[in-house]
Amino acid sequence: MQKPAITQQPIEPVIANRWSGRAYDASKHVSRDQVISLLEAARWAPSCFGDQPWRFIVWNKDESQAAWKQGFDCLVPGNQAWVMNAPVLMLVCADTLFGHNEKPNRWAQYDTGAAAENMCLQASSMGLMAHQMGGFDADKARLLFAIPDRYIPMAMVSVGYQADVSNLAGDELTRETAARSRKSLEELFFNGQWGNAI
Repeated sequence: MQKPAITQQPIEPVIANRWSGRAYDASKHVSRDQVISLLEAARWAPSCFGDQPWRFIVWNKDESQAAWKQGFDCLVPGNQAWVMNAPVLMLVCADTLFGHNEKPNRWAQYDTGAAAENMCLQASSMGLMAHQMGGFDADKARLLFAIPDRYIPMAMVSVGYQADVSNLAGDELTRETAARSRKSLEELFFNGQWGNAI
């Protein structure tokens, strides 16, 4: 199923075609080389002082079913219902301190989001589907995977190949087949001052 963004002006196809699907093909694996390509895309995101505050933990079912299951167990039940078929899971964390001076980095979460989006766009360009999720137990993940206190678990991401939507049911199927929508440009972007629509 294709769900390209309906835009007011043309945008790059890889951006228009990126969407957060839920139907994963459990029979298609994601190779280590593919995972490394995704991480390379994240690595080259911009960041304040070039600090690269992001850290990703990656679980690939092909490498360790048990480790993948530990990551999976951190998700809320609503996400587990459809993530179960995704071959790769990631946890994205942000460093709260700059590496070069150990002072607070208030841009860390912004920069980490850029790295995650780079990874998602790379996935789309490779024919993979990546879905970012806030529905997970950050405290449980911190404990299970020995995440230092200075890092904030920001999101989990599922990655894999898209399956037919018939693999979904109920609410997941409804959300998967719903038309994509966004607020208008005028609501989000201002010209010269707050509230003056572009």
